Amino acid sequence: QVHLVESGGGLVQPGESRTLSCAASGFTFSRATMSWYRQAAGKERELVARITPAGSGTVYANSVQGRFTISRDDAKNMVYLQMNSVKFEDTAIYYCNAQWSEGSKRFDARAQGTQVIVSS
Repeated sequence: QVHLVESGGGLVQPGESRTLSCAASGFTFSRATMSWYRQAAGKERELVARITPAGSGTVYANSVQGRFTISRDDAKNMVYLQMNSVKFEDTAIYYCNAQWSEGSKRFDARAQGTQVIVSS
């Protein structure tokens, strides 16, 4: 059974840093593309960052480029989102997402979300 469990959300002040973590199980993590999405109140869900298997490639939203870093530890089945210099507009529910294939089947799983509130 697939499980994605996030941690690290909470209240953070503008300009500070926070790391989100996502623990994965139930699939071959090393073969999965891992992503972080976020959804702010009243807005559509958006891709924040994505990392391909073996960390060979990363993609970032323009709004977080240079401030956020996605990384993965395949030995621990973990993916991280290091958020630096956070801004008020980073306030959102952050979701860890996994995409992988098994044969001809494609799978997509998303965690329940962890809220990040940027407030002074």
